[in-house]
Amino acid sequence: MRHAYSVETVRAAEKALMARLPEGALMQRAAAGLAVACGDLLRRDGRVYGARVLLLVGSGDNGGDTLYAGARLARRGAGVRAVLTSPGKVHGPALAALLAAGGQVLDGPDLGPFGPVDLVVDGITGIGGRGGLRPGAAELVDAVTRGHAPVVAVDLPSGVEADTGQVLGPAVRADATVTFGTYKPGLLIDPAAGHAGALRLVDIGLAATLPERPDLEALQYADVAALLPEPAAESDKYRRGVVGVAAGSERYPGAAVLAVAGALRGGAGAVRYAGPGAAAVIARFPETLVHPGPPSEAGRVQAWVVGPGLGDSAAAAAAVADVLATDVPVLVDADGLRLMDAEAVRGRAAATVLTPHAGEAAALLGVARDEVEAGRLAAVRELAARYRATVLLKGSTTLVAEAGDTPVRVNPTGTPWLATAGSGDVLSGLTGSLLAAGLAPRDAASVGAHLHGLAARRASAGAPVAASDVADALPAAWRDVRA
Repeated sequence: MRHAYSVETVRAAEKALMARLPEGALMQRAAAGLAVACGDLLRRDGRVYGARVLLLVGSGDNGGDTLYAGARLARRGAGVRAVLTSPGKVHGPALAALLAAGGQVLDGPDLGPFGPVDLVVDGITGIGGRGGLRPGAAELVDAVTRGHAPVVAVDLPSGVEADTGQVLGPAVRADATVTFGTYKPGLLIDPAAGHAGALRLVDIGLAATLPERPDLEALQYADVAALLPEPAAESDKYRRGVVGVAAGSERYPGAAVLAVAGALRGGAGAVRYAGPGAAAVIARFPETLVHPGPPSEAGRVQAWVVGPGLGDSAAAAAAVADVLATDVPVLVDADGLRLMDAEAVRGRAAATVLTPHAGEAAALLGVARDEVEAGRLAAVRELAARYRATVLLKGSTTLVAEAGDTPVRVNPTGTPWLATAGSGDVLSGLTGSLLAAGLAPRDAASVGAHLHGLAARRASAGAPVAASDVADALPAAWRDVRA
């Protein structure tokens, strides 16, 4: 599992670790890891000796890491030049090390006979940077990254917000980011994550001083595999769990079909459908148990999915209220989010999972959509606290939060091709089925998002994909994780 910690926590852990080490040892560990990563990237072009490396160096420890790494590369035969964005605040010993190794300092972005370069190392600001790059630094970055040389960010791309993933001004777009000790939330959450490129974590011994509880976590294959439900020898369809789906309408029957498609592939033993789309559902999936409604009369279930394609009729509102009045876990999506009564959600004894996209989240919070998209972490935390629910916020970065004091989870899978009509309906059915199979709400939402993203990658393979293709690829994604 990937863990990410806030700047305040990282600073405290670094301070505690430095108290145990000789002076400068922590910076040397970081610089050594950064130099190795830069060397690996350069070797893809067949050489380190003779390669031209440009360092963009700010003040403080981030600049020091960059300069010391540059010195190591220079000693290996690379031609290393540095541009200092804050000459009066540069890390003196690190600059001296670079110069002693044969590196040089340039007066500005005019590279003269040195250019073009093979690698740009962004060490302008570290995890304490706020509010985007200053104008001079932004002009420098623009001037030296116009070519095709890869850009490696030191700890995180300069100009992005480490704690929130926001990008509040000009920022570096890196091809790779070498981060130290632990991941920072901004490396895993868009829009900042989109600036980070490939991530490489350098172990500097920080794990010994970090707290056990991270601020953010991302499940990996092994974590998901450990959570997947698996039937025992004595299992039957009822012991495996039954998920109810209240979705679709005369206008949107496809939403019912897609939600059921996801539910059938989510680990529960049976799917009950309640609603006006029964004919369309049974025609596509004859194994479904159908009922015209209301949901409370469809039969016993272990979890409900309500909302996809319901529309805005009185019958739709009644179906949402009917499901929320049950004593089993409920997932609310799409139209259900508009029709649900907030007090009914907050007052439920059983678990509730809400699955909004950014626009729906903005409506629930009473803010503009742009505010949610720019501050996804704050939005998902606020939704979970306000509605006393587990919230899966869909988007380029899918986040899962619950009202309790637990880390927010970020989903590492997916593809931009997943932004297609009906894909959210499949995710709702899949996650609801995992709830019915016995997973805890946060686990069901996290595993559902992970499998959904993997299935989309497999179905797409770089090409446009339909929601039904994603549903069809779920068994293969499940097998990939288990393997």
